[in-house]
Amino acid sequence: MTSFPVTALRSVDIGTPDLALSERFYTSVWGLDVVTRTADAVYLRASGTDHHVLVLHSSYRSEILSVTFRAASSDDLAMIADNVVQHGAQILSGPCPNDGPDGGTILTIREPQGGILRFVHGDRQDAIGAEVTDQPFRLAHVNLNSTDVDAEAAFYEKALGFRLTDRSKMMAFLRCNSDHHAVVLAEAKVNGLNHIAFLVPDWESVMRASGRMIDAGYPIAWGVGRHGPGDNVFAYFIDPVGFVIEYTAEVLQVDDTYRVRGPDEWVWPPGRTDHWGIAPPKAEHVKAAQTTITYTAAAPLRSAQ
Repeated sequence: MTSFPVTALRSVDIGTPDLALSERFYTSVWGLDVVTRTADAVYLRASGTDHHVLVLHSSYRSEILSVTFRAASSDDLAMIADNVVQHGAQILSGPCPNDGPDGGTILTIREPQGGILRFVHGDRQDAIGAEVTDQPFRLAHVNLNSTDVDAEAAFYEKALGFRLTDRSKMMAFLRCNSDHHAVVLAEAKVNGLNHIAFLVPDWESVMRASGRMIDAGYPIAWGVGRHGPGDNVFAYFIDPVGFVIEYTAEVLQVDDTYRVRGPDEWVWPPGRTDHWGIAPPKAEHVKAAQTTITYTAAAPLRSAQ
């Protein structure tokens, strides 16, 4: 099995123009819990071992601030720092002690297409995580929009040590562990966030959590269905300030024997958008929401991870 310098997707930081509203939504409806808060940020945990999986920052607009990955070792942090500069990224800080509540050592970079990526080692984790029906356990993947998918995929492979798992016409799927993908890169006219996917225990949890969302007044934006690459069950929603988020389960587990499939092999019959054939075509307002959250040019570095 390939040894990865990056071992997992850990968390995502987002900016919201209504911090109180976003906190109520993600705790009362989506299924996360507050682990700590600062004057302008709220750290939210899932039921797994990660200290947090989502950080809400007070912001003038809805925006993605950073994506945080876990590195295998301090040596890997140093290696990543060397690699990313050689492949066109800018180091913003570190490796250095992390002053966020999760602790550890942190490296922060701006990758060539403008996104801020963080890599942490030795961060705080709960000794015991527990899968809870209908509740997020951890992040499954982050889907990022890219104006040049192949160039961005090459950066993840060459600079960060990810491996390409599949390539459809519009998307590249990359892994850093046995999950089929931790990062998905989607072809778009702008660089930024497409959506954040939260892993729940099983397909029944996807259904029940989706029902909870509907009861709270948030209709399914796309799904329920089963994806092609990754074979995972999905249901997409739009949160109160415009972020597209996904409940997902049963992500395909792969190893080095997995054969990468290309665009010619990931083609649906006319009218179909998933394996089951029950997910309707994605509505235009959902497509628009998936390209609304862009990177902030030269965004100031935030102290929280």
